[in-house]
Amino acid sequence: MISNVHLNMVKRINPENLSSKQKENYHFHKQAAVLADYGFNCIKLSDDWEGADFLAHSNEITLKVQLKSRTTIAKKYISKDLYMLFPLDDKDVNSDWCLIKHDILMELIANKLHWLNTTSWIKDGIYNSSKAPKGILPELQKYILKGQDTLIL
Repeated sequence: MISNVHLNMVKRINPENLSSKQKENYHFHKQAAVLADYGFNCIKLSDDWEGADFLAHSNEITLKVQLKSRTTIAKKYISKDLYMLFPLDDKDVNSDWCLIKHDILMELIANKLHWLNTTSWIKDGIYNSSKAPKGILPELQKYILKGQDTLIL
């Protein structure tokens, strides 16, 4: 018989109260759990290898994934075979997440939005938005991780 067992209690966290690094770890684990439903084993990288924050490996494919807190495109990611993983709304903890190849995302943006004409893009080579732009939201629907039977990669 065990008598003096002490049980610890851990309360559920509010992700909004986490530091940026803690949020990145939180989002990695939450999204890795979703990707596990599709047979992926996610491996967090410490050095942004080839632009990736983590690798999502399955028997069929290995994805290089850049985890973002918002919809983002960057010149440094062009032609890197890199996937972007981001929430549709960075202010909503229950937001759906989108997994899309950077270059496909960039093409959608180039065809529908003005991002590539902004000073931020031209001067700094990056542009992001806290919410997925309404102008490309219909096209993003098929890339949303939301319990579908098949992922479109």
